[in-house]
Amino acid sequence: MTFESAADLAAALRRAEAAHGRYEEQLGHADPDWPDWYAQFMAREQAGRAGPVVPGASP
Repeated sequence: MTFESAADLAAALRRAEAAHGRYEEQLGHADPDWPDWYAQFMAREQAGRAGPVVPGASP
């Protein structure tokens, strides 16, 4: 996974943060595995497979 610039990476992290916030609302509590969730979200997005992240599934 590569990003064109630090700004592109920051934007991807912000999109992941927003999506993860919605996920935590549905979950009903903080997600201690948020780094894994972010990584999966960002990898799926960059591969053109944006959509719900399934915890524990491969990106």
